[in-house]
Amino acid sequence: MAVNQLKAGVILSYLVILVSNLVGLFYTPYMLRIMGKSEYGLYALVASVIAYLTILDFGFANAIVRFTSKFRAESKVKEQYSMFGLFVILYTLIGILAFIVGLGLYFNIEHLFNNSMTLEELRKAKIMMLLMVFNIAFTFPLSVFGSIITAYEDFVFQRIVKIIRILLNTLIMVLLLQIGYRAISMVVLATILNLLTLLLNYWYCKRKIKIKISFKNIEWRLLKEISVYSFYIFLNLIMNVIYWSTGQFVLGVYMGTAAVAVFAVAIQFQGMYMGFSLAISSVFLPKVTAMVTTNKSNKSISDLFIRTGRVQYIIMALILTGFVVFGKSFIILWAGYDYEDAYLMTLLFFVSLIIPLIQNLGITILQARNQMKFRSWLYVIISIGSLGMQVALAKKYGGIGVAFAISFALILGNVIIMNIYYFKKQDINIPQFWGEIFKMSGAPVILGVLGYFISGYFEYTSFGQLCLAILVFCIVYMPLFWFMSMNSYERDLFKKPVLNFLEKRNN
Repeated sequence: MAVNQLKAGVILSYLVILVSNLVGLFYTPYMLRIMGKSEYGLYALVASVIAYLTILDFGFANAIVRFTSKFRAESKVKEQYSMFGLFVILYTLIGILAFIVGLGLYFNIEHLFNNSMTLEELRKAKIMMLLMVFNIAFTFPLSVFGSIITAYEDFVFQRIVKIIRILLNTLIMVLLLQIGYRAISMVVLATILNLLTLLLNYWYCKRKIKIKISFKNIEWRLLKEISVYSFYIFLNLIMNVIYWSTGQFVLGVYMGTAAVAVFAVAIQFQGMYMGFSLAISSVFLPKVTAMVTTNKSNKSISDLFIRTGRVQYIIMALILTGFVVFGKSFIILWAGYDYEDAYLMTLLFFVSLIIPLIQNLGITILQARNQMKFRSWLYVIISIGSLGMQVALAKKYGGIGVAFAISFALILGNVIIMNIYYFKKQDINIPQFWGEIFKMSGAPVILGVLGYFISGYFEYTSFGQLCLAILVFCIVYMPLFWFMSMNSYERDLFKKPVLNFLEKRNN
């Protein structure tokens, strides 16, 4: 059952991404045109400020998955239930803290953005801020149950709920925009759907998994071990907020909501890009934790790292190559000429992220081994340096300067330093990993360079023309990649589901 859940979890994760991206691709341009640059930029800016409150999670969500998986591997049932009680108490206190901090932000909006916002924008920002603060306050105590579902590897339920939530949010929001509602209604709807999702997770844990929350015999000594583990996840959360939320804040302070809107489009594409990779690695923490707990060899873990990286590269290389060739034309047709600069910002993100994203199982390995210390401190230090660069470059180069500062930090920390660390300290065969990726890169590099220069001779005036060009590109790209870059294991991953489907259909 666990293996089926793992496979189904990966498949459904990609279905979530597909649905989410399709919705984003069709819904976002409609929303941009209805709301306008200023209103959309305002929403993105307030959301980025609230994102700072997510670091109050302190890394406990990941700790729930890790320690639950550990206790399950050791058949410690009562210890699990007491630990769940401990986490409910912790998250309730965190929810109260988040509410207090959020109110502090709410009462200081004028001081933060008085120089770059109109009075009407400040009024709307305060309303959205207050709603988001309430949202995140009750999210914390109930988020325990989502982590428990992940630890029990019941991925199917989670992914189906996500798909339904995405579709409902989009359909209702389109109706609200038609009626005349704007950014504030987006926040209200997101709050309602979030609460419903959290309550569904609670119901599933109690009725289907049949877990218990025990406040008796809580091992408070465990809190020390959990805190040590979670602290480094917490540092990672700080890094993520600095990378992906601070840019909007910096641009909001120095450039205004219009600049935030363009940068937010690039961030949206960056989120889509990361999602394609995280869909695979996000289901592996319980498996890798079990491998570490049962003392599987370092070679087995290293082989899993390389094998997973190759599979992720199949998807990520296609997306990156296609975006290099067609990304600028797509953004102009999709969002308008006012958002043209989002192409270069997005491209900077994609190039700097591709290696970290196909190596993100390494994060899972460090979490399972409880060895996040080096990576966490490294990333926080580099991200703080990146923040300084963002402020300096934003004043002169706007969003492109911010994107460059983030990309430079990603390459320095995630690519150069972490690859040395994985090889020297984690016994992962990084030279073999790079050898495998270089062998796979022939088709993407050749077709990316040729496609970019050939595409420059064409001007796409409609999505029909652009889609036809992308189709021709894929017809050339996919067979070449299949024969030049993929091994027999990877071909089987794609062939077997198709062959099994055809066999069942014939029978």
